[in-house]
Formats: sequence, structure tokens, C-alpha cells
Amino acid sequence: MDWLSRLFEMMPVRGRLNLRCNYGAPWRIDQGPGEANEIPYHAVLAGSATLEDPAGGRPLQLKPGDILLLPGNARHVMHDGSGAAPLPSRNRASLNFTISENLGSDERLDLLCGHFAVTPPHDRLLRSYLPPRLVVHAGTHAEQSETAALLTGLVSLMRSESADDHLGGRAMLNALSTAMFTLVLRLASEMDDAPRGLLALAGHTRLAPAVAAMFNEPARAWSLPELARLSNMSRATLARQFQEKLGRSAADLLTDIRMTLAANELTKSTLSTAAVAEAVGYQSEAAFQRAFKSHMGVTPAQWRKMQEPSGWDVFARPAALAEAKPAERDTIDEPGPARGGDASSLA
Repeated sequence: MDWLSRLFEMMPVRGRLNLRCNYGAPWRIDQGPGEANEIPYHAVLAGSATLEDPAGGRPLQLKPGDILLLPGNARHVMHDGSGAAPLPSRNRASLNFTISENLGSDERLDLLCGHFAVTPPHDRLLRSYLPPRLVVHAGTHAEQSETAALLTGLVSLMRSESADDHLGGRAMLNALSTAMFTLVLRLASEMDDAPRGLLALAGHTRLAPAVAAMFNEPARAWSLPELARLSNMSRATLARQFQEKLGRSAADLLTDIRMTLAANELTKSTLSTAAVAEAVGYQSEAAFQRAFKSHMGVTPAQWRKMQEPSGWDVFARPAALAEAKPAERDTIDEPGPARGGDASSLA
């Protein structure tokens, strides 16, 4: 299985379209932060938008075909760039989402706004491997990139589906939003300027086999020499490339994958802690207990108890929270020895 498919198998993501904005200048949107497990998104259908840099840097100009993801889930501000006070806007509910509009008459912004929900604690892990702000220019690259063309077509379908209240529209829009997340990450990994993190790592053709190997066989006692052979490079080069592209070591990535799988297994199965430890590559239950507590902040037993059914859907969100507000890593212990490992193994 490819690494991205495996990632989403480990940590399910669900998309939801909350709002379609139709504004004429002057306008302003002030959003965030959302719920802790959310990643907001915006897709520009028509018009343009200026995204303010929260750090005070140069604003980012968004144009039709651009899709913005905010894995950092921070407060963010977008406006028409005029500097004028925004016109009043009003929200009206359609059957499947909310429409926000004003009476501005200049070039109008048409914007889809939503979020991706990730099951905790995987949202924290995913955010640690993605940039706080990610923009892909699907419209610009649609003629040169198959992925960009697919993404452009998908957003066009979302535009049509959100033009009216169609039967099954909510299910369609949310399913399309979920697919959009995958295509955005795929397109970002294919770009020459892929942001530092998992996207840059996976987009590196020589490193991709090592990444896929760890995702597909996380319980194996991988060593740097083995991964280096898969990538057709020296051990030192592999280690350096992981640090440069990912910002972390191969051992860090392997530990994160193992802890994610362990958290899932402890939640859904009745396997003993020792059996879970063995399933994710730890020969010593004590080493697994230490690694899990360091990574998750609680012991495996405490984690399992915390995940007992509560009747709360982590993907659900009250409708009131779905509306925009238009203006008027942790230190991780290295894992213990894996089965069949040796002194040179990552685990």
C-alpha cells in the first residue's frame, strides 16, 4: 500500500463543507481557531483573496483554483485587500450548508469553507508533519499536472453540488471534501517546492521507498543500513536527507507510526498490552509502556480506559460552530528493541 493510503488507514480523516461565501468588496473573514481536532480549508472558486500572515510577514494572494489548508488550526484573516471597512454580510441556511453573502458590487469572491476532522490524538501527529499553512495552486498547474487536473475537476464538482440543494448533497459535499484532502497532499508532495515535512520526504523519489517500507511494515526491526539500501544511498546520506526533508530522524518517524497503530489497537481490540506491544514491533512490554507514555502522556491502560465509548462522535460538530465570523513535538523516547532487531536497528 502506498504511504498516503496507509496513513489515512491509520488515522481516518473526514471532510465537511460548512460555508459558501459570496462577497463583493470590501469584505473580510476572520476565522479560527476551530475545534482541536480540525484542519480548516478554503477553496477559491472565483475572485481573489488576501490572506494575512499572523507572524506579520507578507500577505499571501489567493486566486481561483487555489486551495488553502491550515493544519496549524490558527486564527486566520482574509480580506479583499482594499483596506476599507467591510460591508455587512448575512448568513442564510441552505439544506446542506450555510451561505454567507453581502451586497458588494465589485468583483465577487466565491469561496468554499470547511474543515477536516481527524480522530484524536492523530490530529497532533498529522499536524507535526505538515506545515501550519499549506497552499496548492491547482488551477495554475491543471494543464501540466494530472493531480492538479483531478483536483480542479473535484472542486468544480463541489461548486456544482453546492449551487443548489440536491438530494444527498450533504453526503456528496462531505465525501468530496474528504477526497480533496488526499488530492491536496498528493499535489503538494509532487511540487518542486514541497514544504518541509512528510510531503517533502515522500516527494523525494529516492526516499519514498524507505517511507513506504516503514508505513507498511512498522513492526519490522528496520535499521538505517536496510533503509539506505532501499533508497540506494549511504546510511549517512539517508540520515541527513531525513533531517533535511522531514526535520526528524527515521527512528522518530517509525516511533510515531508505531504509537499511532498501538493507540488504534488499544482502542478497538481486547488484546493485552503485551500483545499490542509485540504487534507494533516491541519485544519488551516495559519498553513499549515507556515509549507509549512518553508519546501519549498516559499509560496504555489509561489510554484504553479513556477511549471507552462515550456517545460523542469526534467527527461531529454543532452547526453553530460551522459558521464563519465575517468581520463588522513532544519529546519521544526511542523505542525498545524490536523482535529480530540488532544494535543497528532503528527500534
